[in-house]
Amino acid sequence: MSTEHQKYSTENQAKVILEYANTRGMEIVQTYSDHGKSGLNMTGRGSLKSLLEDVHKAQAEFEALLVYDVSRWGRFLDVDESAYYEYVLKQAGIRVHYCAEPFENDGSLSSALIKTLKRAMAGEYSRELSVKVFAGQCRLIELGFRQGGPAGFGLRRHLVDQDRNFKQILQDGERKSLQTDRVILAAGPPIEVQIVQRIFQRFTEGKENEREIANALNREGVVYYPTRLWTRAGVHQILTNPKYMGSNVYNRRSYKLKQKRVKNPPEMWILKPAAFDSIVSLEIFARSLEIIENRHSKYTDDDLLERLRALLLRMGQLSGFIIDEADDMPSSSVYASRFGSLPRAYSLIGWNPGRDYAFLEINRKIRAQHKPLVVSIVEQLLASQATVIRDEKTELLTINSEYTAALVLARCQTTPRGSQRWLVRMDSALQPDITIVPRLAPGNEGVLDYYIIPRIVDIGTCVRLAIHNPLFLEVFRFDDLSFFTSIARRVLIEEAA
Repeated sequence: MSTEHQKYSTENQAKVILEYANTRGMEIVQTYSDHGKSGLNMTGRGSLKSLLEDVHKAQAEFEALLVYDVSRWGRFLDVDESAYYEYVLKQAGIRVHYCAEPFENDGSLSSALIKTLKRAMAGEYSRELSVKVFAGQCRLIELGFRQGGPAGFGLRRHLVDQDRNFKQILQDGERKSLQTDRVILAAGPPIEVQIVQRIFQRFTEGKENEREIANALNREGVVYYPTRLWTRAGVHQILTNPKYMGSNVYNRRSYKLKQKRVKNPPEMWILKPAAFDSIVSLEIFARSLEIIENRHSKYTDDDLLERLRALLLRMGQLSGFIIDEADDMPSSSVYASRFGSLPRAYSLIGWNPGRDYAFLEINRKIRAQHKPLVVSIVEQLLASQATVIRDEKTELLTINSEYTAALVLARCQTTPRGSQRWLVRMDSALQPDITIVPRLAPGNEGVLDYYIIPRIVDIGTCVRLAIHNPLFLEVFRFDDLSFFTSIARRVLIEEAA
C-alpha cells in the first residue's frame, strides 16, 4: 500500500482476504505486508522480497498466496515483471489468488487475458497519475509555491494557508499536513542572508573562486550544515541557483516513476521569476553566471582533456564529484556538455572507469537521429500538400489542424543468441493521435521499417517487437511512410467523388 487511501489500507485488504479464505476453507498461516510502500518496483518492498526468498529457499510453508487484487501485487510498469514474480510461485507449486477480482486465477485463457489487461491497467494508472501530478506541481510552481526539497542555505520554508497567511517555519524533515496549506520560500536568519550576499560579492567583485571562498568561510568558522564544511561544490551551487534571486525553480532534476534520476537542461526547468523576495539582485546573479560561463568558454577541447588527464594522474580516478571539487577545473557539466557525456570525455583520455557506459553512446546516437527524421516527415507531408504545425519543444506534429502525430524511435538490441529485439515505449504524456515508430536497423544507424500506430488501438504503453510479430501488430508495419503521407494529402471533393 503506497497511500492511506481507505480502499487499499492493509487492514481492509486483510479483512477481504480473511473472508475469502474462510469461504474456501483455507487457513492463513503467514502474512506479508508492505505498508506505505510504492508498488512501482521492488525498491522498499521488503515483505515481497522476503516472500520470494522464502519460496526460493523452499521455506514457504503454504500452498496458496492470497492477494487483494492485481494492483496490490504491484503496479509494475513492465507487465512481464509482475508475471515473472507470480511465475516463481507457480513453479514452487503455490497458486496466487486475487481475492477482490471478478475472475478465478485458474490458468484459463479468459483469466490470463483479464489478468494481463489488469496488470497493464495498473501500470498505466501510475503513468497517468504521474503526468497529472507533474502538471499540478508545475502549476503550483507558477503560483510561487515550493515543491519538495530542502530550502537551502540562507532560505527557509514557510508554511502558509490558502490565502498565503503565514502559519509557521518548517524545520528540516517537517511537511505540511493540510491539503489546502502551501509552502513558500523566504529569507532565512539575517546572518545566513549576509553570508550568501558576501559569497556573491567575493565572487563577482573580489574575484575569488569557489574554492577560495569555501576555505575562507571554513577558517572563519561559518557553519554550513551541522556536520558538513563548506566545499567548492556547495559555493558553486549557491552561485548558480536562481532561487537566490527570488525565482521559484522546479524540474532541474527528474525522478519520475522511480526510474533513473536525470539532470534536465535549463529549457526543461519550470521557473517563476520574482516568486518571493530575493537575497541578491538580478544583476549580481547574472554577473555571477556570466563569470562562470566566460571562464569555461576560453578552454579548447584539448585544454579540457589535458586538465582531465592531470586530475586523473593526481587523484587516481575520476567522477563528477572529484571534478567539481578540484581547483581550477571546469565543472563536470562543462565536460558533459562539450563531449556529450562524462564517460565519453573519460574515453578520450584513455581512462576506463570500470563500468560499461556503451549504452550512453548508443542513446546519444539514437537521439541525434530523432530530429532529422522529424524534419524528413514534415518535408514529406508538405510535399503531399498537407499543412503541418511542428512544436519545436516536444516535436509533436499537428497535421491539417485535424490530428496529431509523434515520433518514437525503437532501438535495436541483440540478444545473447543473436536475435534482434525492439522495445517501443509509447509517449503517454503527449498522447498523439498517431505514433510513428521507426525501427532502427541493427547497429542503430538507419531505419529498418516503420510502424504507424493509431491511438484508438490500445496496444499498451510498452511493446516488444521481434523480426516477426503477431498479425495484430504486423498490420501497422510499413516499409516507408508513403501510406502515412498519403492519408494526409488534401484532395478536392470532386476528385474524391
